[in-house]
Amino acid sequence: MSLPPSSDSATPRHAVIASAAYCDGRRIADVPIAEAGAWAAKEGHFVWIGLWEPDEALLMEVKHQFGLHELAVEDALHAHQRPKVEVYGDGLFMVLRTAKLEKGGLVMGETHLFAGRGYVVTVRHGASTSYSPVRARAESAPQLLKHGEDFVVYTVMDYVVDCYVPILDQMAGMVDELDAQLIARPPGMAEIERIHQLRRDLERLRRNASPLLEVCSRLERFDLPMIDPAIRPYYRDVQDHVIRINEQIGSLREVLSFAFETSMILATARQNDVTRKLAAWAAILAVPTAVAGLYGMNFEHMPELHWRYGYPAVLAVIAVVCAGLYVRFRRTGWL
Repeated sequence: MSLPPSSDSATPRHAVIASAAYCDGRRIADVPIAEAGAWAAKEGHFVWIGLWEPDEALLMEVKHQFGLHELAVEDALHAHQRPKVEVYGDGLFMVLRTAKLEKGGLVMGETHLFAGRGYVVTVRHGASTSYSPVRARAESAPQLLKHGEDFVVYTVMDYVVDCYVPILDQMAGMVDELDAQLIARPPGMAEIERIHQLRRDLERLRRNASPLLEVCSRLERFDLPMIDPAIRPYYRDVQDHVIRINEQIGSLREVLSFAFETSMILATARQNDVTRKLAAWAAILAVPTAVAGLYGMNFEHMPELHWRYGYPAVLAVIAVVCAGLYVRFRRTGWL
């Protein structure tokens, strides 16, 4: 989206994804950052700005336009915050953790959200899908967008939480595939590494999703700035989604643990079975070994040493005893 040229040529335009003014639930103009404060001050208007990894100069410009608190701006600049919501005067500052599932595993990002009378500013860092669908969905519902800033806050939160769902679906497929592999054969190093990776990714996702329960609870129940009572039930809906996501994460972790424990039990059973077979064959082979060792001693006078049928008789005795042991072990399930 192209934006009108700003009077400040030093502002990095690539960091501004979108900057638009809204009135009565409809988008009326794309506005430069330098004029955003003036638009936000108009009666019945609000400005929605989306930033992507902005530098300090751009954040300072946004801070100047809307009077943002310096502590919140510092958090948004350096990122690495846990999910939370804080109140600074008449404005809110919220931290949401975004996630993307890549080939190397789960990659986390952050979205910092400033909201107050007349403005909503989102600042994205790291792994995150585009928020263009959020803006498009909000603009397609002007009757809801009439509520203003608090509805935009809800749509952003709802989008972040909903993006967890396909990630968990992919993880569930991986867990099912791994479960089938572990049942079919003992786990190798590759399977153990995958289990560790999945458990670590699920734990990271849980740590970043769980705090949203408290965030939604505060937005729904407490008298916070610019949150209208009519919008509070929407935050309860987001909270329900977070609860289901946490339950699914817990379920997948249990399936992984159960699959690994089952594979270990099966591996132990297979090992015991092999041990029994080896012991049975060792017992059978001990008979000819003992007889051969006995007749291999260099003594002149030994039983049946000069008997014509001594050799076949010894072989017959060995065969009968080994066959008897084999039948016995087969009946007991050792062979």
